[in-house]
Amino acid sequence: MRVTAEWRVYALGAALCVALTICSRNFSDRGGPYFMAALTFAGIAYLFAVLEFFRGRGARAPQRFPRRVVVFGLIMAAVWHIEFLRLPAGADDDIHRYVWDGRLQRLGYNPYLVIPGDPAAKELHTAETRNLNNPDLASPYPPGAELFFRAVTAVHESTLAMKVAFVICDFAIVVVLLDVLRGSGQGAHLVLAFAWNPLLAIEVAGSGHIDIVGALLLVVSAAALARRWRTTAAVALGLAIAVKFLPIVLLPLYWRRIRIRDAALAAVVVALLYLPFLSHGRIPMGSLGTYVQTFRFNGPVFAALARVAPPQLLVGLAVLAGLLTAILFRRASTRRAPLRAAVADWSPDLYAWPLAASLLFAPAVFPWYLLWLLPFLTSTSTLLIVVWTVSIIATYVQWHLRALGRPWGALPGWIMLVEYGCVAIAAMIIVLRRTAQSTDPDAQQSI
Repeated sequence: MRVTAEWRVYALGAALCVALTICSRNFSDRGGPYFMAALTFAGIAYLFAVLEFFRGRGARAPQRFPRRVVVFGLIMAAVWHIEFLRLPAGADDDIHRYVWDGRLQRLGYNPYLVIPGDPAAKELHTAETRNLNNPDLASPYPPGAELFFRAVTAVHESTLAMKVAFVICDFAIVVVLLDVLRGSGQGAHLVLAFAWNPLLAIEVAGSGHIDIVGALLLVVSAAALARRWRTTAAVALGLAIAVKFLPIVLLPLYWRRIRIRDAALAAVVVALLYLPFLSHGRIPMGSLGTYVQTFRFNGPVFAALARVAPPQLLVGLAVLAGLLTAILFRRASTRRAPLRAAVADWSPDLYAWPLAASLLFAPAVFPWYLLWLLPFLTSTSTLLIVVWTVSIIATYVQWHLRALGRPWGALPGWIMLVEYGCVAIAAMIIVLRRTAQSTDPDAQQSI
């Protein structure tokens, strides 16, 4: 019996579901041996699935999967999301800070001014916020994130409600991607390259991170720009930046693609978000400066350069890396097609690579930061980033080491070697394959 691509996808989806279910059973020991073994298996299964999804991309007859495969894949994704959603978040996950910030606002306090560990704030805590991480620091999150926290806690003040809100954003991205893929003539099965990524289960349904909200706003902006809904594209980008500052590096992609009035409206909307948090006329920054100065995790480029340059300069370098990458990709896309046609095309690599370049230079690269990239990993040109979203799984060992009493943040060298070494090996393989294909047209493959 011949095993078809469709049945391979079914088998890989079932394997992912089993592996991630085992992960959920060991979520309390994140980074432990059983958790890591199951998550590694899930990551490998995901990579094989992506290869199936991308097979034939760029050929004369790109591979398409029937609708039943997409339905099956989304049902599988829903199953393992539920497995993680029902679990309590980690004792010191950031989500407890989200609930605290939302609660403070509803009580009439400014989260950029109140220190959670201040004895005077003791009576403001609940059981879920009393032991939040970094209690000596005020909130570092931009106002878009803060207002989202307030909106969710107004419905229900709990980490579960926050996680449910994040999972809703997760599935909203699926809806937007399905619409974009259908409108651009691409196979709907490519949505599974997003929905099946193991980071969604761990960092959205499991731990719960605000980054998925920013990713939703960013994919809405990209989809609107592809349809030439310029006002929507500009405002959605502004809101994404107001959730976290990372997508600011994408500004070159919008140059001459939106009108000045659209950019002005987006700037006004972002400015209005800051109004509730102004203190003596000053723009609130909370503990963002402390983050830049002291937070270090999984950033080998930043760590190497920190020996010769101050952190503020290196953060600027990270932003510059993203901006330059966006400019380069923008110019390349414009050369491939007229500007008007380029605007109408869905070009996920235009978004994925500038974000990835900026993160590569960042002082801290936590797994959930890569959530920003996931909606744009629907093209063979982003395959290297797909590998990174899997190899970063190695960093979860840090959580287990901390439970054993090891200091936080000092990642063992072998972990980063595994993470970035896998990306380097994948890059070499891709280069060699493309070189072979360019010299032998009859041997052209999908990837």
